[in-house]
Amino acid sequence: MAKSSFYISLYNWYDANKRILPWRETNDPYLIWISEIILQQTRVAQGLSYYHNFIHHFPNISSLAHATKEQVLNCWQGLGYYSRARNLHKAAQLLKDHFPTTFDQIRALPGIGEYTAGAIMSFAFNMPYPAIDGNVYRVLARLYDSEVIFDTYSGKKHFHQLANQLMDRENPRLFNSAIMEFGALYCTPLSPECSTCPIQNHCLAYAHNTVELLPLRKKKNALKDRYLNYIIYLCKSDSTYLTLIHQRNDNDIWKHLWEFPMVESMDSLLDIQTIENRLLSTSFISEHHILAQRDFKHILSHQRLHARFIIQSVSSLPSIEHCKTISIDELSNYPLSRLNEKAVEFLYTFL
Repeated sequence: MAKSSFYISLYNWYDANKRILPWRETNDPYLIWISEIILQQTRVAQGLSYYHNFIHHFPNISSLAHATKEQVLNCWQGLGYYSRARNLHKAAQLLKDHFPTTFDQIRALPGIGEYTAGAIMSFAFNMPYPAIDGNVYRVLARLYDSEVIFDTYSGKKHFHQLANQLMDRENPRLFNSAIMEFGALYCTPLSPECSTCPIQNHCLAYAHNTVELLPLRKKKNALKDRYLNYIIYLCKSDSTYLTLIHQRNDNDIWKHLWEFPMVESMDSLLDIQTIENRLLSTSFISEHHILAQRDFKHILSHQRLHARFIIQSVSSLPSIEHCKTISIDELSNYPLSRLNEKAVEFLYTFL
């Protein structure tokens, strides 16, 4: 491949089509780090508002390091993959107020892998490290007509070598930004406009008519089904309602997030009597009636969650281990999973 010609074509396209994004307007490694972590499992359109909100609350390493876990998770609420937020917080506490400047130091931080370390080195320090996200894997696979499965250890190593070979070592920041943007906006997974592609002369997949087949990935594992049964207790108190929530602390999904009282069942959702029999250690005597019930299906990366929320009005709240009593007006102070957020939205239609 004639690299100089490829660079010219790619950079001309990028100059004419690039999106104006705040993390591209800075060399601050902290801000670039935050943007990269947010965008790991999130589309730019969704991540942009979270980025602005996050840096509004935590404009530098020190402010993030001194925040509470609840404050960080609250800012992350709705983004999913909450281990990202926990690792950001943990890393900031390790750094205190100074961001490292070498690849190995950055790579050693919690939650940072090869891609993120390379991206920070490239975008913040203009150093020639590849930043290979899903868009770049796709562009490289098509440019080189590579049938190597990219999401394996050996596949990632192969594509890292390709990216290193192709790297513009005089302009690594520009190169990585341009090839990532090209994959995101032009060399898309389905029906890219190859006939007018500015780099088609360099693309072996276009020459061999294999564009739509690439990149190759391993087969996905079947989703695991889980059944979650919740009761939202409502007890009238002056002008508001009291309810119960508890914090998830197991090494499972949504660690450190809060949710309504829940029991998990094996292969189907449960009725309220069965849920309460499992939730409550003693019989619960209170005036009560069911206000509403709603089932949700919620898809995570490796799990399909079947959830039932039963809203129950009670004259007094039951005693449930590890649960705390709060006003429903306080729910916004506690980081919830997106599934429980949906339940809160449903709840407010009855109040």
